[in-house]
Amino acid sequence: QVQLVESGGGSVPAGESLRLSCVASGYIVNTRCMAWFRQAPQKEREGVASISSLGTEFYADSVKGRFTISKDSAKNTLYLQLNSLKPDDTANYYCAAGPSHSCRAPWSSRLNYAFWGQGTQVTVSS
Repeated sequence: QVQLVESGGGSVPAGESLRLSCVASGYIVNTRCMAWFRQAPQKEREGVASISSLGTEFYADSVKGRFTISKDSAKNTLYLQLNSLKPDDTANYYCAAGPSHSCRAPWSSRLNYAFWGQGTQVTVSS
């Protein structure tokens, strides 16, 4: 059973940065499609970014140029660097893992990911 544990969320003013981490059990960061999703109150969970087993990155249009997804296979850890944060980025951020084809399937569909973390809250004030 894959376990994913997120950390790094917090409350920051607009324009600031945060780095989210997701530690995975087992050697999956380099063998699966890994992704970050977010869910704001009363909104659907949406894909933020994903990274394939080969390192190809995908981003939602709303975060392109501001967020960067990366991974450290030696630490079994997925990261999301959040820069130039906006109040609209306020949400609970979730780490997800799926089979390698999830990154093509399309990557932003939550249905393609079987394993999820518990989430970490990001709050951006104006």
